[in-house]
Amino acid sequence: MKINHTVLDRFLRYVQIDTQSDPNSPSCPSTPKQKNLGAVLVEELLAIGIADAQMDEYGYVYATIPATSNKQVPVICFCSHMDTSPDCSGKDVKPQIHKNYQGTDIVLIGNKSQIIRFVEHQDLKNQIGNDIITSDGTTLLGADNKAGLAEIMDATNYLINHPEIKHGPIRILFTPDEEIGRGVEKVDMKKLGANFGYTMDGESLGHLENETFSADGAVLTINGVAAHPGFAKGKMENALKIAAQILDRLPKDKFTPETTSDKQGFVHPTSMGGTLEQSTINFILRDFSDEGLRHKEMLLQETIDEVMKCFPKSTYTLVVKEQYRNMKSILDKNPQVVDYAMEAIKRSNITPHCSSIRGGTDGSRLSFMGLPCPNIFAGEHAFHSRQEWVSLQDMEKAVEVIVNLAMIWEERS
Repeated sequence: MKINHTVLDRFLRYVQIDTQSDPNSPSCPSTPKQKNLGAVLVEELLAIGIADAQMDEYGYVYATIPATSNKQVPVICFCSHMDTSPDCSGKDVKPQIHKNYQGTDIVLIGNKSQIIRFVEHQDLKNQIGNDIITSDGTTLLGADNKAGLAEIMDATNYLINHPEIKHGPIRILFTPDEEIGRGVEKVDMKKLGANFGYTMDGESLGHLENETFSADGAVLTINGVAAHPGFAKGKMENALKIAAQILDRLPKDKFTPETTSDKQGFVHPTSMGGTLEQSTINFILRDFSDEGLRHKEMLLQETIDEVMKCFPKSTYTLVVKEQYRNMKSILDKNPQVVDYAMEAIKRSNITPHCSSIRGGTDGSRLSFMGLPCPNIFAGEHAFHSRQEWVSLQDMEKAVEVIVNLAMIWEERS
């Protein structure tokens, strides 16, 4: 397949638009600046020839690539998110292209303490001769997930300009706020009108993820007993100290992000604050099975109860809310979605790898909203950090996979 790629130019433009989301904002999108990129994408889609491209009030971009086949082909959707992580600045990104990479460490020119070391980034060994794109080290790059955006846009441009390629109707969805867990909260599934979907938000070349964590969030609020510190003996129960004891009592050598891998889950405190009278701890709970997730919730509950016995005048509330569930249970009922993606990767002369991801994607929730949706590689690496990088050649291969998928769904209908 010979594609006159536009993915690089698009990617370099998109990463320079600040779209960082904000978990403390109640609005949708959480930051208005995400709409700046949405407006650019709509403008480009219209210029390509997508007549119905639009952005709604919540910052979601919808568009349709019309069918070129007379067959009844299921409607497939390609999805990526526009926001970047709040973990690292996404403002004033200065992308750098390191051409013809030869296996050396990459020192980032804007902050030379930021070094992408060959021995620490395993996939660099597969990038010899390729062009590596990074930031200058003062910000993240934004490949997560602007690589996916650029890939979908490039594939769209190719399909529109090659109507001889037979495919069914294809829906495009670009979402805000994925990085803060709200990426599909305001998706209009009726407007989307798709039967099956694919997120372009994965890592290494050839990888397809059909399994994610199941995830809950938990908020612990501790109500202590305040008293004047000069007269507090036998009276004060300091909510901050209670919170500290609970954190200290949680396992340190297991069930933590820093001690787990593969299919192991964890209990992870993400923030804590308050006063001696009231303190709050926010947790995320993760596991690949619902049973494992319940075990993590019980572990947290039992730890809290054990500590609170020492503070009989204090009270607490623990509120656990579902965030997303492992999409594998849905995808297993629709095996063709994964099978066709694996075939599309093979047709791009890549060895496919089906795996799980220690995280979630928009596809996790979309799958349970009626749109079975695995996650395809976009070439992103070192997410949420100043050392984030992506390979141009991997992005170009992702474009090929999108085009091949469109063809396969038509062929097999």
